[in-house]
Amino acid sequence: MDIFDVKLNENNTLEKGWLLISEPFLPDPNFERTVVLICEHEEKGSFGLIINKPTQIHLDEVSEIKKSPHSLYVGGPVDQNSLHFIHIFPDIEGSIPLKDGVFWGGNYEQIRLMTEEGILNNTNSRFFMGYSGWGENQLEEELERNSWIISNFDLSKLFKTKDEELWQLILREMGGKYRMVSNFPIDPRLN
Repeated sequence: MDIFDVKLNENNTLEKGWLLISEPFLPDPNFERTVVLICEHEEKGSFGLIINKPTQIHLDEVSEIKKSPHSLYVGGPVDQNSLHFIHIFPDIEGSIPLKDGVFWGGNYEQIRLMTEEGILNNTNSRFFMGYSGWGENQLEEELERNSWIISNFDLSKLFKTKDEELWQLILREMGGKYRMVSNFPIDPRLN
């Protein structure tokens, strides 16, 4: 049994709202020590957002949303000109429930107004440039190669955790062999 063997739910499927944690030595620089929130997973493919990769760019620099306290996150390497968001507001029209009171997307005009009024802030929402996407069976193949560790982490903790601590925290909370993985150095040659 490999240390990174994937554990899915009882139906052996990945679900929206679950997290993909990159294995410690994943060679793709886009996903080094990343945590990806799965927003959509179906037969024809998967869609997710990297939730622990902030940029130095602020939302009001790249959108018509003014007075925003939000730093943008790199959601993934696909379509970097697109804007995505997650939040904790079930009343936003068109938002899609993920789990644990976290929602994806919704009515942009509502989001804009709530952000400008200070209702949406860094403690209850995140904005992303681009996304992470997988075609049909692509994610399953990566899971079989043990490129990802799957976690059913409590998303209500997401906005309370520092970005730079999230990858390690989730692995520690998973316990056992994953606690050991959380301490792997970024470059084992420097150990």
